[in-house]
Amino acid sequence: MTGILAGKRLLITGVLTESSIAFHTARLAQEQGATVVLTGYGRLSLVNRIARRLPQPAPVVELDVTDPAHLDSLADRVGAYVDGLDAGVAWPSYDWMGVAKAGLESCSRYLAHHLGPRGIRVNLVAAGPLRTVAARNIPGSAGFEEAWDTRAPLGWKADDVEVAARACVALLSDWFPATTGEIVHADGGYHAVGA
Repeated sequence: MTGILAGKRLLITGVLTESSIAFHTARLAQEQGATVVLTGYGRLSLVNRIARRLPQPAPVVELDVTDPAHLDSLADRVGAYVDGLDAGVAWPSYDWMGVAKAGLESCSRYLAHHLGPRGIRVNLVAAGPLRTVAARNIPGSAGFEEAWDTRAPLGWKADDVEVAARACVALLSDWFPATTGEIVHADGGYHAVGA
């Protein structure tokens, strides 16, 4: 298979619906040649059902990141499907996003600093407001959409989840070999012009 992710083995978290950024990242990654393994927790039947809607049905491994046993056994359980991983994509839960932005940035820089010598890149994608199930849990999210629609230099379509997924796929590729500790904005340029 050809594509910018040909031969790559990816672990992707956060696939719950076909409207999620994670689903579109997994779909595009497969279309670009990657082998994808998904994680799920709590609603495994839902994740398995959604996994079958990808271009190639993807295996699902249970992962509760608060359970040390899950983390300790993750490599073995993923190893049942692939013989190693080239990259991972994790999605934060919106129930803690209020204070998490600075924490995510700090964590990304820390990991980039300490994992860089091993050839491991760590980056973040900051998307504009998108109509996902997770976004529905954010009070006032419709107001964010309106602001982006009028202020983003490139314009913004809150129903186009693929723009964030494409940024993720690009970062997972070998096209950014010297990029780490960065926040890539997939927000129509809103971050550059401010509120």
